Amino acid sequence: MKHIILFISLLAPVLANAGPSTEVAWTPETLNLVKKGDLAKGKKLAESCAGCHGENGVSALSEYPSLAGQVANYTYKQLMDYAKGHRVNTLMTSIAGGLSEQDAADLAAWFSSLTPPPAKQGDKELAKAQQLVEAGDGKRIIPPCFTCHGGNGRGEKMDVPALAGQQADYTANTLLAYKKGERHNDIYSRMRLIVQQLSHDEIKELAQYYQQMH
Repeated sequence: MKHIILFISLLAPVLANAGPSTEVAWTPETLNLVKKGDLAKGKKLAESCAGCHGENGVSALSEYPSLAGQVANYTYKQLMDYAKGHRVNTLMTSIAGGLSEQDAADLAAWFSSLTPPPAKQGDKELAKAQQLVEAGDGKRIIPPCFTCHGGNGRGEKMDVPALAGQQADYTANTLLAYKKGERHNDIYSRMRLIVQQLSHDEIKELAQYYQQMH
């Protein structure tokens, strides 16, 4: 955590003029709403998600993320951010705009309850990615990825996403969107700041690394 605090403090001028990245506030009421999401209702709502995200939350399409086993708070936040315009995607903005906060909580709880996607075998070593995940890069003030995403890549219970087994193309495109400023719903600009220090090759390798993680 100290790595992240140092990194953000050094880049404080970038944050000074930034607008709000989200309207989701993790109050006890909101946390409880997600925690008590109705699995049965979430399962029913998720039937319309299967075309992109898979029947069991594991996507067969490289451009769409798997949602099975995803941190519930993270999924809830993303749905609310789509609905409020803090994250932009034509299809998801339309879908999320039709959901109530309870619907979002139910969907988040359902997907979180599913078995996470399996690791996909790779054909090469990913030493650079492993270094970034386990140790970061002090010279560039990049904190280790595991600090937030966990040593097993399963994320953290507040709102940090699970990455293990995730579609590599989706992860890479997400990081590139942060790098280009096309996505900006990360609290405190934490991912935008970090990814600016990464090369495109490092982004691709990190995406492959997490796809192969189990």
